[in-house]
Amino acid sequence: MPVTTLHRIALTDGQRRLLLARARRSSGEHRDVLRARIVLAAADGATNAAIARDVAVGVDTVRKWRRRFSEHGLDGLRDLPRSGRPRTFDATVVAEVKAMACELPADSDTPLAKWSCPDLAAEAANRGIVGSVSASTVRRWLASDAIKPWQHRSWIFPRDPDFAAKAARVLDLYARVFDGEPLGGHDYVLSADEKPGVQARTRIHPSAPARPGRQPMRVESEYRRHGTLAHLAAYDVHRAHVIGHCAPTTGITPFTELVEKVMTSQPYASARRVFWVVDNGSSHRGWTAAARLHDAFPNAQMIHLPVHASWLNQVEIYFSVIQRKLLTPDDFANLEDLAKKITAFEKRYNDAAHPFDWRFDRTDLHRLLDRIAA
Repeated sequence: MPVTTLHRIALTDGQRRLLLARARRSSGEHRDVLRARIVLAAADGATNAAIARDVAVGVDTVRKWRRRFSEHGLDGLRDLPRSGRPRTFDATVVAEVKAMACELPADSDTPLAKWSCPDLAAEAANRGIVGSVSASTVRRWLASDAIKPWQHRSWIFPRDPDFAAKAARVLDLYARVFDGEPLGGHDYVLSADEKPGVQARTRIHPSAPARPGRQPMRVESEYRRHGTLAHLAAYDVHRAHVIGHCAPTTGITPFTELVEKVMTSQPYASARRVFWVVDNGSSHRGWTAAARLHDAFPNAQMIHLPVHASWLNQVEIYFSVIQRKLLTPDDFANLEDLAKKITAFEKRYNDAAHPFDWRFDRTDLHRLLDRIAA
């Protein structure tokens, strides 16, 4: 029987191929597959009632997609834009809550160190910004602007009056420049410091390695203490070579022993200049430490970082590596075992190390200081 409808369907070859592919797609959305089957059946002359029985939908649904395709083609099979649920809170309320989240609680005499979403929801109601609002709604508002007032990050304001000059000199050395002149082949730059208080702890029960199908490595929480030691190291910035040793504690004597160990070995013993980049720790602070180094080894020169600028000392990166790879989680029989494994790690590191990809230069430094000053 011929189809009696105002909306007859005639497909081009391209439309039929696309609709057939869509109707056979096993991973496609069900609504798209359904609409493609309706249009294909209509194009083959099936009635609305027959199509409805075949695809298990109502006749009104078949009639709707037949009409939409007849009037708009493939674009007619898309969902129309929806206005969505009306807003419960207007934009002014959302903006005021976000602004409140960017305030410190102390500014409004609120006895909190930082805001949480429930606190913000309660405070918004207390201030009369909104009658009531849920913490999850506040969290959604803040997430749209990546505002997380419950998190905090520590920082130190540079207080060294010569911060820029001292830091720039170290950054120049990392770039193999000193006093405006490039370093020669017999000039070396060492970054040195101490890692104090490294603990030797033995776990009460042996650690269990990872196993397929179960949790990662398991480490006993309880341990026995065997004391602490200090790890001192000098890192050759351009050769990616570490020379270190362990001592019972930090101080002038252990640091002097590190200097002697380095400066009596090659290539530093015969170098033209060896620059020692250090922070302002008590064992190498001030002009007396610099003079002591130069008196013992005339080819050595101590370069001090500004106060609170250990983040510019590259040996700290090495210390973070040894902390992650050897000292966490820790399980050492005694102090001798700890010192032996630190020495073994140093050798392993030197066998495969490459210079750090240091990119922070004078331009970055000045940009940072300008931003802090502003």
